[in-house]
Amino acid sequence: MIDTIDLSGTIARHAADLTAQGYCIIPDALPAGTINALDDDLAGVFARTPFGQGGFYGTTTKRFGRLLVRSPHAAALVQHHLILGVVETVLSPWCDSFQLNTTQAIAVHPGAPAQLPHRDQDMWRGPVGEIEYLVNVMWPLNHFTADNGATLVWPRSHGAKALEAECEEVSFAAEMAPGAALVLLGSTLHGAGANVTGTVRRGLVVGYSLGWLKPYENQWLAYPPAVARTFPPELAALVGYRQHRPNLGNYEGQCPSVLLGDHAGEPLGAVDALRPDQQALVDAHVDDRRAVR
Repeated sequence: MIDTIDLSGTIARHAADLTAQGYCIIPDALPAGTINALDDDLAGVFARTPFGQGGFYGTTTKRFGRLLVRSPHAAALVQHHLILGVVETVLSPWCDSFQLNTTQAIAVHPGAPAQLPHRDQDMWRGPVGEIEYLVNVMWPLNHFTADNGATLVWPRSHGAKALEAECEEVSFAAEMAPGAALVLLGSTLHGAGANVTGTVRRGLVVGYSLGWLKPYENQWLAYPPAVARTFPPELAALVGYRQHRPNLGNYEGQCPSVLLGDHAGEPLGAVDALRPDQQALVDAHVDDRRAVR
Protein backbone atom coordinates (compact mmCIF):
# COMPACT_ATOMS: atom_id res chain seq x y z
CA MET A 1 0.00 0.00 0.00
CA ILE A 2 1.14 3.57 -0.69
CA ASP A 3 2.92 5.25 2.22
CA THR A 4 0.74 8.19 3.26
CA ILE A 5 3.43 10.01 5.28
CA ASP A 6 4.92 11.95 2.35
CA LEU A 7 3.02 11.59 -0.89
CA SER A 8 4.03 14.84 -2.59
CA GLY A 9 6.51 13.27 -5.00
CA THR A 10 4.24 10.35 -5.85
CA ILE A 11 1.26 12.66 -6.34
CA ALA A 12 3.28 14.90 -8.67
CA ARG A 13 4.51 11.92 -10.71
CA HIS A 14 1.08 10.38 -11.21
CA ALA A 15 -0.53 13.77 -11.89
CA ALA A 16 2.11 14.45 -14.56
CA ASP A 17 1.45 11.06 -16.19
CA LEU A 18 -2.29 11.68 -16.05
CA THR A 19 -2.12 15.10 -17.68
CA ALA A 20 0.35 13.90 -20.32
CA GLN A 21 -1.30 10.61 -21.27
CA GLY A 22 -4.91 11.12 -20.16
CA TYR A 23 -4.65 8.14 -17.82
CA CYS A 24 -2.36 6.48 -15.32
CA ILE A 25 -2.39 3.14 -13.54
CA ILE A 26 -1.49 2.95 -9.86
CA PRO A 27 -0.50 -0.63 -8.97
CA ASP A 28 -1.07 -1.88 -5.42
CA ALA A 29 -2.98 1.25 -4.47
CA LEU A 30 -4.88 -0.75 -1.83
CA PRO A 31 -4.36 -4.21 -0.33
CA ALA A 32 -6.16 -6.94 -2.23
CA GLY A 33 -7.79 -7.94 1.07
CA THR A 34 -9.62 -4.61 1.26
CA ILE A 35 -10.94 -5.07 -2.28
CA ASN A 36 -11.95 -8.67 -1.60
CA ALA A 37 -13.88 -7.63 1.52
CA LEU A 38 -15.63 -4.90 -0.47
CA ASP A 39 -16.47 -7.40 -3.21
CA ASP A 40 -17.96 -9.74 -0.60
CA ASP A 41 -20.09 -6.91 0.82
CA LEU A 42 -21.46 -6.08 -2.63
CA ALA A 43 -22.11 -9.65 -3.81
CA GLY A 44 -25.72 -9.68 -2.65
CA VAL A 45 -26.45 -6.29 -4.22
CA PHE A 46 -24.96 -7.43 -7.52
CA ALA A 47 -27.22 -10.50 -7.38
CA ARG A 48 -30.37 -8.44 -6.73
CA THR A 49 -29.65 -5.68 -9.24
CA PRO A 50 -31.47 -5.96 -12.60
CA PHE A 51 -29.58 -5.64 -15.85
CA GLY A 52 -29.48 -2.18 -17.39
CA GLN A 53 -31.65 -0.83 -20.17
CA GLY A 54 -30.38 1.01 -23.23
CA GLY A 55 -27.42 0.70 -25.51
CA PHE A 56 -25.06 2.75 -23.35
CA TYR A 57 -25.65 1.22 -19.92
CA GLY A 58 -25.94 -2.19 -21.58
CA THR A 59 -28.54 -4.92 -21.25
CA THR A 60 -25.86 -7.43 -20.19
CA THR A 61 -24.33 -5.15 -17.56
CA LYS A 62 -25.44 -4.40 -13.99
CA ARG A 63 -24.84 -1.07 -12.26
CA PHE A 64 -25.66 0.43 -8.87
CA GLY A 65 -24.43 3.33 -6.75
CA ARG A 66 -24.47 4.56 -3.13
CA LEU A 67 -21.41 2.47 -2.28
CA LEU A 68 -20.65 4.37 0.92
CA VAL A 69 -23.77 2.91 2.55
CA ARG A 70 -23.32 -0.54 1.05
CA SER A 71 -19.90 -1.33 2.50
CA PRO A 72 -17.69 0.21 5.18
CA HIS A 73 -14.72 -0.55 2.93
CA ALA A 74 -15.88 1.86 0.20
CA ALA A 75 -14.54 4.88 2.11
CA ALA A 76 -10.98 3.58 1.66
CA LEU A 77 -11.40 4.03 -2.09
CA VAL A 78 -13.26 7.34 -1.95
CA GLN A 79 -10.77 8.91 0.48
CA HIS A 80 -7.57 7.36 -0.90
CA HIS A 81 -4.91 9.93 0.00
CA LEU A 82 -2.78 9.54 -3.11
CA ILE A 83 -5.73 9.69 -5.48
CA LEU A 84 -7.25 12.70 -3.73
CA GLY A 85 -3.91 14.44 -4.09
CA VAL A 86 -3.81 13.69 -7.81
CA VAL A 87 -7.42 14.85 -8.24
CA GLU A 88 -6.72 18.09 -6.41
CA THR A 89 -3.65 18.74 -8.55
CA VAL A 90 -5.61 18.24 -11.77
CA LEU A 91 -8.90 19.97 -10.89
CA SER A 92 -7.84 22.81 -8.56
CA PRO A 93 -7.09 25.29 -11.39
CA TRP A 94 -10.84 25.38 -12.15
CA CYS A 95 -12.55 25.12 -8.78
CA ASP A 96 -12.38 26.16 -5.16
CA SER A 97 -13.00 22.56 -4.07
CA PHE A 98 -13.89 19.32 -5.81
CA GLN A 99 -16.68 16.89 -4.94
CA LEU A 100 -17.56 13.23 -5.16
CA ASN A 101 -19.30 12.81 -8.51
CA THR A 102 -20.27 9.16 -8.24
CA THR A 103 -19.56 5.78 -6.76
CA GLN A 104 -20.80 3.04 -9.05
CA ALA A 105 -20.40 -0.72 -9.12
CA ILE A 106 -20.37 -2.33 -12.58
CA ALA A 107 -20.64 -6.01 -13.52
CA VAL A 108 -20.02 -6.80 -17.19
CA HIS A 109 -21.54 -10.23 -17.84
CA PRO A 110 -20.49 -12.85 -20.39
CA GLY A 111 -21.53 -11.92 -23.89
CA ALA A 112 -21.55 -8.17 -23.23
CA PRO A 113 -20.40 -6.23 -26.29
CA ALA A 114 -17.83 -3.46 -26.13
CA GLN A 115 -19.29 -0.20 -24.88
CA LEU A 116 -19.51 2.87 -27.09
CA PRO A 117 -16.20 4.76 -26.71
CA HIS A 118 -17.00 7.99 -24.87
CA ARG A 119 -15.70 10.83 -22.74
CA ASP A 120 -17.29 11.21 -19.32
CA GLN A 121 -17.06 15.01 -19.49
CA ASP A 122 -19.79 14.96 -22.15
CA MET A 123 -22.43 14.71 -19.42
CA TRP A 124 -21.96 18.50 -19.12
CA ARG A 125 -22.33 20.91 -22.01
CA GLY A 126 -19.34 23.11 -21.22
CA PRO A 127 -16.43 24.19 -23.42
CA VAL A 128 -14.31 21.29 -24.70
CA GLY A 129 -10.53 21.30 -24.67
CA GLU A 130 -10.17 24.22 -22.27
CA ILE A 131 -10.91 22.71 -18.88
CA GLU A 132 -10.94 19.35 -17.09
CA TYR A 133 -14.27 18.70 -15.41
CA LEU A 134 -13.65 15.41 -13.64
CA VAL A 135 -11.31 12.57 -12.80
CA ASN A 136 -12.61 8.99 -12.70
CA VAL A 137 -10.97 6.03 -11.00
CA MET A 138 -11.70 2.44 -11.99
CA TRP A 139 -11.06 -0.14 -9.29
CA PRO A 140 -11.22 -3.83 -10.36
CA LEU A 141 -12.98 -6.19 -7.97
CA ASN A 142 -11.68 -9.18 -9.91
CA HIS A 143 -8.93 -9.38 -12.51
CA PHE A 144 -9.51 -7.18 -15.54
CA THR A 145 -8.32 -8.87 -18.74
CA ALA A 146 -8.59 -8.09 -22.43
CA ASP A 147 -11.02 -10.98 -22.78
CA ASN A 148 -13.41 -10.24 -19.89
CA GLY A 149 -14.09 -6.60 -20.68
CA ALA A 150 -11.22 -4.60 -19.18
CA THR A 151 -11.64 -0.88 -19.76
CA LEU A 152 -10.38 0.18 -23.17
CA VAL A 153 -8.37 3.42 -23.06
CA TRP A 154 -7.26 5.64 -25.92
CA PRO A 155 -4.01 7.28 -24.72
CA ARG A 156 -3.45 10.96 -25.46
CA SER A 157 -7.06 11.38 -26.58
CA HIS A 158 -7.73 14.00 -23.89
CA GLY A 159 -7.86 17.77 -23.64
CA ALA A 160 -7.94 19.55 -26.99
CA LYS A 161 -7.84 16.16 -28.74
CA ALA A 162 -11.50 15.80 -27.75
CA LEU A 163 -12.29 18.43 -30.40
CA GLU A 164 -11.04 16.19 -33.20
CA ALA A 165 -13.64 14.22 -35.16
CA GLU A 166 -11.53 11.05 -35.27
CA CYS A 167 -9.14 9.69 -32.67
CA GLU A 168 -5.76 8.76 -34.17
CA GLU A 169 -4.61 6.80 -31.12
CA VAL A 170 -4.92 3.03 -30.73
CA SER A 171 -6.74 1.75 -27.67
CA PHE A 172 -5.39 -0.75 -25.16
CA ALA A 173 -7.11 -2.91 -22.56
CA ALA A 174 -6.23 -1.77 -19.03
CA GLU A 175 -5.51 -5.17 -17.52
CA MET A 176 -5.29 -4.94 -13.72
CA ALA A 177 -5.44 -7.03 -10.59
CA PRO A 178 -7.62 -6.13 -7.58
CA GLY A 179 -5.86 -3.42 -5.58
CA ALA A 180 -4.73 -1.48 -8.65
CA ALA A 181 -6.47 1.69 -9.83
CA LEU A 182 -6.94 3.12 -13.32
CA VAL A 183 -7.18 6.92 -13.19
CA LEU A 184 -8.77 8.68 -16.18
CA LEU A 185 -9.35 12.29 -17.09
CA GLY A 186 -12.93 13.12 -17.96
CA SER A 187 -11.76 14.13 -21.44
CA THR A 188 -10.08 10.78 -22.18
CA LEU A 189 -11.78 8.46 -24.66
CA HIS A 190 -12.54 5.07 -23.13
CA GLY A 191 -15.19 2.36 -22.76
CA ALA A 192 -15.75 -1.09 -21.33
CA GLY A 193 -14.42 -3.88 -23.52
CA ALA A 194 -16.37 -6.90 -24.73
CA ASN A 195 -16.63 -9.84 -22.34
CA VAL A 196 -15.97 -12.96 -24.41
CA THR A 197 -15.36 -15.18 -21.38
CA GLY A 198 -17.75 -17.19 -19.23
CA THR A 199 -17.15 -15.12 -16.11
CA VAL A 200 -18.40 -11.75 -14.87
CA ARG A 201 -16.04 -8.76 -14.83
CA ARG A 202 -16.76 -6.69 -11.70
CA GLY A 203 -15.37 -3.25 -10.91
CA LEU A 204 -16.09 0.08 -9.29
CA VAL A 205 -15.94 3.64 -10.56
CA VAL A 206 -15.23 6.42 -8.09
CA GLY A 207 -15.47 9.82 -9.73
CA TYR A 208 -14.61 13.36 -8.63
CA SER A 209 -15.73 16.55 -10.36
CA LEU A 210 -15.43 20.31 -10.05
CA GLY A 211 -17.36 21.45 -7.00
CA TRP A 212 -19.60 23.86 -8.92
CA LEU A 213 -21.02 21.20 -11.26
CA LYS A 214 -24.17 19.18 -10.79
CA PRO A 215 -22.88 15.71 -9.86
CA TYR A 216 -23.74 12.60 -11.85
CA GLU A 217 -25.08 10.90 -8.73
CA ASN A 218 -27.38 13.02 -6.56
CA GLN A 219 -25.25 12.87 -3.43
CA TRP A 220 -27.81 14.51 -1.10
CA LEU A 221 -30.35 11.79 -1.93
CA ALA A 222 -27.74 9.04 -1.85
CA TYR A 223 -26.49 10.28 1.54
CA PRO A 224 -29.17 12.40 3.27
CA PRO A 225 -28.27 14.20 6.52
CA ALA A 226 -29.21 11.23 8.72
CA VAL A 227 -26.62 9.15 6.84
CA ALA A 228 -24.00 11.86 6.33
CA ARG A 229 -24.04 12.54 10.07
CA THR A 230 -22.30 9.18 10.53
CA PHE A 231 -19.45 10.16 8.16
CA PRO A 232 -16.20 11.79 9.22
CA PRO A 233 -16.36 15.54 8.47
CA GLU A 234 -13.96 15.25 5.51
CA LEU A 235 -16.09 12.57 3.87
CA ALA A 236 -19.33 14.49 4.51
CA ALA A 237 -17.76 17.52 2.85
CA LEU A 238 -16.67 15.46 -0.14
CA VAL A 239 -20.21 14.15 -0.73
CA GLY A 240 -21.65 17.66 -0.78
CA TYR A 241 -22.05 18.99 2.76
CA ARG A 242 -19.78 21.91 1.95
CA GLN A 243 -20.29 25.18 0.15
CA HIS A 244 -18.33 25.93 -2.98
CA ARG A 245 -17.29 29.56 -2.80
CA PRO A 246 -18.96 31.90 -3.64
CA ASN A 247 -22.05 30.71 -1.74
CA LEU A 248 -22.89 27.76 -4.00
CA GLY A 249 -24.76 24.82 -2.53
CA ASN A 250 -25.80 26.67 0.60
CA TYR A 251 -28.63 25.85 2.99
CA GLU A 252 -30.49 28.92 4.27
CA GLY A 253 -27.44 30.97 3.29
CA GLN A 254 -25.03 28.84 5.30
CA CYS A 255 -22.82 25.80 4.74
CA PRO A 256 -25.04 22.69 4.47
CA SER A 257 -22.85 21.03 7.09
CA VAL A 258 -25.13 22.81 9.58
CA LEU A 259 -27.59 19.98 8.87
CA LEU A 260 -25.13 17.51 10.38
CA GLY A 261 -25.28 19.18 13.78
CA ASP A 262 -28.18 20.04 16.08
CA HIS A 263 -29.94 22.47 13.74
CA ALA A 264 -33.64 22.31 14.61
CA GLY A 265 -34.99 23.87 11.42
CA GLU A 266 -35.24 27.48 12.56
CA PRO A 267 -34.41 30.19 9.99
CA LEU A 268 -30.71 30.94 9.74
CA GLY A 269 -28.94 34.18 8.93
CA ALA A 270 -27.02 34.13 5.66
CA VAL A 271 -23.22 34.21 6.03
CA ASP A 272 -20.84 35.21 3.22
CA ALA A 273 -18.69 32.41 1.82
CA LEU A 274 -16.52 34.18 -0.74
CA ARG A 275 -13.25 33.54 -2.51
CA PRO A 276 -10.37 35.70 -1.22
CA ASP A 277 -10.45 37.92 -4.31
CA GLN A 278 -14.19 38.46 -3.91
CA GLN A 279 -13.84 39.09 -0.19
CA ALA A 280 -11.24 41.76 -0.91
CA LEU A 281 -13.62 43.50 -3.34
CA VAL A 282 -16.48 43.38 -0.85
CA ASP A 283 -14.28 44.67 1.98
CA ALA A 284 -13.05 47.54 -0.19
CA HIS A 285 -16.59 48.42 -1.17
CA VAL A 286 -17.77 48.41 2.45
CA ASP A 287 -14.81 50.59 3.47
CA ASP A 288 -15.55 53.05 0.66
CA ARG A 289 -19.20 53.29 1.72
CA ARG A 290 -18.20 53.95 5.31
CA ALA A 291 -15.76 56.66 4.22
CA VAL A 292 -18.46 58.72 2.48
CA ARG A 293 -20.84 58.70 5.44
